[in-house]
Amino acid sequence: MAIPDIKRTLIGAPFPTSREVHERLDKVRGLAIFASDPISSNAYATEAIMSVLILLGSNALAMTLPLATAVAILVLMVVFSYIQTILHYPEGGGSYTVTKDNLGKYPSLLAGAALLIDYVLTVSVSVSAGVRAVTSAVPELYDYRVIIALLAISLITWINLRGMRESGSIFAVPTYAFIVGVLLTIGLGLLRAAGLFGLAPLPSFAETVPPTLSLTGFAYVWLLLRAFAGGCTALTGIEAISDGVKAFKPPESKNAAKTMVAMGIVAMSLFIGITYLSTYMHLVPVVHGESILSQMTRQVAGTGFLYYWVQIFTALILFLAANTGYQDFPRLSSFLANDGFMPRWMQNRGDRLVYSSGILVLAVISSLTVILFRANEIAMLPLYALGVMLSFTLSQASMSHLMSRIGQLQAGETAQTSVTHIHYERTWRLKKGLNILGAFTTGLVFMILAATKFMDGAWIVLVAVPLLVILFDRINKHYQLVAETLSTKGFKEEELVEVADVVIIPLADVHRGTLRALQYAKRIATDVRAVCISTSPEMRERFERRWARFPKLTAGVKLEIIDYDYRDILTPLISYIWHVNHEEFPGLLVTVVIPEFVPAEALDRILHNQTANLMRRYLRAQEDVIVIDVPYHIPSVAAVQQTHKGRPAERTEAVVKPAKAV
Repeated sequence: MAIPDIKRTLIGAPFPTSREVHERLDKVRGLAIFASDPISSNAYATEAIMSVLILLGSNALAMTLPLATAVAILVLMVVFSYIQTILHYPEGGGSYTVTKDNLGKYPSLLAGAALLIDYVLTVSVSVSAGVRAVTSAVPELYDYRVIIALLAISLITWINLRGMRESGSIFAVPTYAFIVGVLLTIGLGLLRAAGLFGLAPLPSFAETVPPTLSLTGFAYVWLLLRAFAGGCTALTGIEAISDGVKAFKPPESKNAAKTMVAMGIVAMSLFIGITYLSTYMHLVPVVHGESILSQMTRQVAGTGFLYYWVQIFTALILFLAANTGYQDFPRLSSFLANDGFMPRWMQNRGDRLVYSSGILVLAVISSLTVILFRANEIAMLPLYALGVMLSFTLSQASMSHLMSRIGQLQAGETAQTSVTHIHYERTWRLKKGLNILGAFTTGLVFMILAATKFMDGAWIVLVAVPLLVILFDRINKHYQLVAETLSTKGFKEEELVEVADVVIIPLADVHRGTLRALQYAKRIATDVRAVCISTSPEMRERFERRWARFPKLTAGVKLEIIDYDYRDILTPLISYIWHVNHEEFPGLLVTVVIPEFVPAEALDRILHNQTANLMRRYLRAQEDVIVIDVPYHIPSVAAVQQTHKGRPAERTEAVVKPAKAV
């Protein structure tokens, strides 16, 4: 089966570009695709707060609900800020676009770099967390956790390559099943806590855990801030919808904004509900043991159908939370590529109208991260959320700046920024105040995370972000240089370098492929030179004998046989071409025609043309050398056998007998 056939089988038939709007997402699929990360974070956000507070003993767990409420308020502020971003920047791009429009180039590159790193970690952490859930249920699979994680990344990559609408349909089931299961558990727990409908009251555990630390003053406040920062894992992925506004069906910005509201309500309802019931029953986090969500579900619903429902779909949504990264890493990369800060090919869509290059790049980097950290999400968590907090801070600071610009307009007046239209809004002061407060809070969380997790690995992100910014800037300068070099502004035709009337053909043998190259070369020049590097008298004699068999094709061609006593035939060949280019025709373009085989089977191509590939690499470094390939197609063995069916075996063998190429 040929590679195109394999691709069609795995990915599906290509979509016409005109179908792009049809492939966009409605709000139901959009919530499943873009909100899987913030919704899935409810599986561990409450536990992240409690795991810090337990250092002060079980009595300190009473602070979990107030801290969770503070996190929920922050989430709603961020959601509000991103709704404004969506409405003001309907083309998408989220933090990167709004920061570029309001704070300039380098702050926007900081936001872009931070988000790209966070999306890679979203995939790595989510998949590793899903693997942990699987290996917790089946401990025998623990030694295979890296392989399972890589298989999960491969599966999610494959689903995304098949198209956005199709992946949305697949991911919708586990996402909504998780939401329904946890909401039913919370609802049942609240009914039992209220003593309604004759339901048994919830158990309340009086387990006492002694404090491992005795803190007062600033140290105590610092620990509370650290617990608050841990709960801020609930914020990861919130910006996803603002990056992918154009993924929604028209009207894009309105549908994206409504989905953002739904995501905030659902995610925070689950978060506060889980936190309330966990603290109501005085549950205690267990290191490397049963999760808080599992404890809560078991105490509320027992170990029946609902418990296993929640556990199964918790594991699934932890796996599929990686899909948030798959949606936004390629999309953000396309924005950066369009502005010249990443390779241009990152903005190209594949046959199924998705950013397939970005998807594959993300899959490779995430797989390497999983291998490096041995699929241990605990080791990766200190790196997680730093990037998203930095992007939140820059985004909200940018929105506050935008609101100041809006406030300078008169009622009914509109203006054009570098990216979007703005108009006067009566509530600009309120919006600006909320954005400033949000930027201050997320900036504080970023500093807390950076300080408290620095030695645990957060330094990697703090180093990687500026390095990425430097890389973006270097790529941009390269594209600017290319544009300036290729520009025709002020160009005169007389500046073109003339082409010398000479063609050089490197030959190792005389066969159908080289004869075709000779025929082509004689059409484009009168001075044609065939160059053969002879490493033995026998090779020279054989080549001259075969050359003499075709007097019509070789007539007028100058044969240059260079005797060379070493095996490196490229050295004298390149030297000859250099001599012709610089000594005989200085300042003129010299043409080199390279005959090559093109086998029908892709795997067969590694058997040929390796010397020719090395030669191209050398020659393309020469400014005044033109390289032309003259291909000769070789049929597959199966095709030859079918064509010569019934003929003598020796004839078939003669047809497929390999020949030498350069």
